This record gives sequence, structure tokens and C-alpha cells, in this order.
Amino acid sequence: MAVYSGARPRSNFLPQRSRVVERPTLPRRRIRGAVRARRQTNRLAFVLGGIALAFLLAFFSLAQTVRVSATGYDLERLGRERDALLVRKQELTTDLNRLSQEPAVRKLAIDAGLTQLAPPIVVGAH
Repeated sequence: MAVYSGARPRSNFLPQRSRVVERPTLPRRRIRGAVRARRQTNRLAFVLGGIALAFLLAFFSLAQTVRVSATGYDLERLGRERDALLVRKQELTTDLNRLSQEPAVRKLAIDAGLTQLAPPIVVGAH
């Protein structure tokens, strides 16, 4: 056993009392300065920020969905217009083929007030 200077001999006669205060059973936690100063963190700001972020993400998703839907409607509308233009092209081609033949041209000329030419006059070469 080591002897330290200033150490007192133990007495078996008296109950021993420790001069050192006993430590708590749980280790001591370090307390942050804000808690020690009784300033609580404002969790309301974090909650409101989270709600705002959730709404922004939902709004962005909704905007993308609307854009995709509008593009789909535009594609359908353009497809219908293309079909209508193809039908009109076919009608015009049919009309041109029909009107370019001789009977149709003669009828259109008579309807416009034109008449047929007289028989040609042949001039002899004397």
C-alpha cells in the first residue's frame, strides 16, 4: 500500500465517510448555451419551412402535369387539323382532275359566255 503525504491512517473503529462527493449514476450531460440561457429553439420556423417546401414541390408537380396534358391536347388538335387538310387536298386534287378534261373546260367556257369558234377559213395561195 502506498502512503501519501498528508494521508491519515484508516480507523477500523469508526465508519468511513468519503470526503469526495459521490458522482451521479448517470454521466453528466453537457448543456448547450441556448438551453442554459433558457432560450428554446424555434421549431415552428422549421415546421413552416417544411410545409412551404412541400407546397412548392406539389405546385411544381402540378405545373408539370398540366404542361403534359396541354401538350397532349395540342397534339390531338394538330392531328385533327392535319386530317382535315389531307381531306381538303384530296378534294382539290379530284376537282383539278375533273376540270382539266375537255368537256368540263367547254362547259365552263359556255357558262362564262364564250361560244365555239366558227369553222376555219382556208385562204388559197394564188
